[in-house]
Amino acid sequence: MPRNLTIGSDHIHDDSDCYVIAEIGHNHQGSLEQAKEMFRVAKQCGVNAVKLQKRDNRSLYTRAIYDMPYNNENSFGPTYGAHREALEFGREEYCELKRYANELRVTMFATAFDFVSADFLAELDMPAFKIASGDLKNTPFLTYVAWIGKPMIVSTGGGTIEDVQRAYDTIMPINPQLCLLQSTASYPVEPQDMNLRVIMTYRERFPDVVIGLSDHQNGIAMALMANVLGAQVIEKHFTLNRAWKGTDHAFSLEPIGLQKLVRDLHRVRAALGDGKKRPLPGEDKPLFKMGKKLVAAHELPTGHVLTRDDIAIKSPSDGVPPFELEHVIGQALRRRLNADENISFEDLTGAEG
Repeated sequence: MPRNLTIGSDHIHDDSDCYVIAEIGHNHQGSLEQAKEMFRVAKQCGVNAVKLQKRDNRSLYTRAIYDMPYNNENSFGPTYGAHREALEFGREEYCELKRYANELRVTMFATAFDFVSADFLAELDMPAFKIASGDLKNTPFLTYVAWIGKPMIVSTGGGTIEDVQRAYDTIMPINPQLCLLQSTASYPVEPQDMNLRVIMTYRERFPDVVIGLSDHQNGIAMALMANVLGAQVIEKHFTLNRAWKGTDHAFSLEPIGLQKLVRDLHRVRAALGDGKKRPLPGEDKPLFKMGKKLVAAHELPTGHVLTRDDIAIKSPSDGVPPFELEHVIGQALRRRLNADENISFEDLTGAEG
């Protein structure tokens, strides 16, 4: 069964353009207008989708974590619960953002972090569900979301191959519209911790699902490499300003970076080609000047039997190519040649072109 994932009007497979998700998360800082501006700019950058995060904080966290003091430079509240609540959007904001995304013609969906949030997003008819690395081992939750029946994109940070296999085995009998993302759950991730070869491992072990990368690394190079290795979905954190308050801004792409990422991912697909080696029209002029041919090294009389010293290899390439040298040596000339004049098979006795 070929890998194929359909999100909205986008069909993702090995021969499609890479599907790019701008992970906005909570980089909107709790501002609806800022979120809308991020949607607009991300669309201009060429992404396929914009993604938020949805938490029902009271049901998600223990009381101890919810009430834990959270005073730091990135805090939006005195406790962790207050901080998280300040960054959450409710139904009114989600409906407005969904309307605006439709107006922009960009797909919008979100990560569901808990059962209540999964229901919330299902009621809004989100076109896909993202599952964070923290729920890779949460098979009751994976089962619950799978039954909603929407495409699922599952990050696999912090997991073993057995954990990934378990998640796959949990979801696929219910919902075969699955994408597995290689991910490292550190923010930002160091290049040596990205283990991009896992993408190839996933492609071999799970041949019927689309494979991708959730990229928490600064810059765009690793995402391009992931695409070359077979990642057809790239999720990348996005911000309008990396200096803004919040934990994710520092390793997010700003608009010019996101635009370059989308551009270069499209270039990668074109650059990979079809694997058939052949000359291309764009090479004709450069190779005419750079290529070589066989010419007379000096003036040569009619009847002269050619030796290696009689033959020079020079540019341009409008003559007999150098690989024919051995077929030219030892042949007699039918006519006189001047220095630098092309040696052609028509001028030789007994030579075959």
